[in-house]
Amino acid sequence: MTDERLIYMPLGGAGEIGMNCYVYGYGRPGQERLIVVDLGVAFPDMDTSPGVDLIMADISWLVENQSRIEAIFITHAHEDHVGALGHLWPKLRAPVYARKFTGAIAASKMEEAGQPTDAIHVVGPRPAVTEAGPFRVQFVPVSHSIPESAGLIIDTPAGRVVHSGDFKLDGTPIVGEPFNPEEWLRIATENGRVRALVCDSTNVFSPLPGRSEATLAEPLAKLIAEQEGMVVATTFASNVARLKTLAEAGRAAGRSICLLGRAMNKMVTTAVETGLLTDFPRVLSPEEAEELPRQSLMLIVTGSQGERRAASAALSRGKYLGIELREGDMFLFSSKTIPGNEKDVIRIMNALSIRGVDVIDDRGGAYHVSGHANRPDLEAVHELVNPLMVVPMHGEHRHLREHAGLARAKGMGAAIVTNGTMVSLSGAAPAVVEQIETGRLYLDGTALIGALDGVVRDRIRMALNGVVFATVIIDEDGAPLGDAWVELMGLPETGATGKALADAIEDELGEFLEGAPDKVIRDDGKLDEAIKRIVRQVAAEEVGKKPEVSVVISRLLAE
Repeated sequence: MTDERLIYMPLGGAGEIGMNCYVYGYGRPGQERLIVVDLGVAFPDMDTSPGVDLIMADISWLVENQSRIEAIFITHAHEDHVGALGHLWPKLRAPVYARKFTGAIAASKMEEAGQPTDAIHVVGPRPAVTEAGPFRVQFVPVSHSIPESAGLIIDTPAGRVVHSGDFKLDGTPIVGEPFNPEEWLRIATENGRVRALVCDSTNVFSPLPGRSEATLAEPLAKLIAEQEGMVVATTFASNVARLKTLAEAGRAAGRSICLLGRAMNKMVTTAVETGLLTDFPRVLSPEEAEELPRQSLMLIVTGSQGERRAASAALSRGKYLGIELREGDMFLFSSKTIPGNEKDVIRIMNALSIRGVDVIDDRGGAYHVSGHANRPDLEAVHELVNPLMVVPMHGEHRHLREHAGLARAKGMGAAIVTNGTMVSLSGAAPAVVEQIETGRLYLDGTALIGALDGVVRDRIRMALNGVVFATVIIDEDGAPLGDAWVELMGLPETGATGKALADAIEDELGEFLEGAPDKVIRDDGKLDEAIKRIVRQVAAEEVGKKPEVSVVISRLLAE
């Protein structure tokens, strides 16, 4: 009997989709040696995180235990798995392991953040093994919507854990490796029964088996061949297989190809440089594309999720790099809209429609397939791996709950393990052993701030209620000097009484200052509090808002 244990704890990606960060540990309680799997980001929205550039997992617990971290493993190059690496690595400073394509993207993230790229170690797929303390880790190829995705085989003294990564069952993925059931059967049986399958839950509610990327080639070729004007298609920049399918469909229709968007060009360039993409059609520059007849051109552009600064949004607003869409052109969304992005995508669709562009989305499923395993595929992997227990990951709470129920129905142990929940995998089922405080970090410009620091909260309150700046001057005798004055931002100029709101506030402050007790006038804290109360009261009466108030108290010193 040993008192060492095998633990698992998500810090991001469990209870949400995105911002993936998972921790495994083995050893005596509180002294476990650790490995980290993925350091990803989520993307902000104007409702909950205005002005924020990126959102990532709060890794405070990892920072506190930094000396115990053996390594960081990156399963694939999607932003929600690698996007935080450059920002968070300086806090962890552990070696980073990834496959070749993922490693190239990871190195670029480190370089952009001014971090050393030699922290990235490129390793081959299984049977190559990376030793990291008590862990022996192998990358096993899986099919997904980005090349060289991998699951992890994590061997420990307590048994084998299979971390699925993001995956689908695709035997013909166009670019990258197919899912190999024979290899997964060997993984399931070569080292005794798999102790735990920690598994992607994204599509657990999709009832039909997933479709192969190869099934899109024919319908896309037919659609593009039928068009008479310019053809534009958008998809996820990282979906190199889809970019190839779209480009080949355009070439077959006699069109030249132009890629618009930095992320898309970067992904294609990296795929070519790492040997994954060997026969991509020749790509024109925007200057070359501008000179071609419209019926001879196909653009493949970024911005499938309605990103305001991406090429799709720019084209919907007017000319972009000299290229302009016109009536009779066709714009294809070869992508699924991620929940939460609907408004932004529809805004672009409507702007294109106003220009007379024919917009085609994927409501019928003909022009997009998911990169995640659907419910029947998850059941097939459960049966193939036959683990002692299943731990759902990569999903909102409802996905995790449904996936856990699916495993239990097959007689496997399962638990809903959300961010900050540490479970032991040493027994017959996941057992909660600790709960830690978790949250989010925001990249706000160039600064990393905590979600509870108040910066974004104050920004939201200012956006909702406006701001009033109030200034008073107190002379050397402790008496108000002149009138108070205010400046307004984000508030109506005129209130319910028909009086200018600034004048109404200033008049009320003037009356208060004339009769205020000396003990209030001489105490900055009490004076600040009184001015804020009056400003909010007047604003509430005049315009129905209680604004944020900033008070400046200037005191003149006796000579």
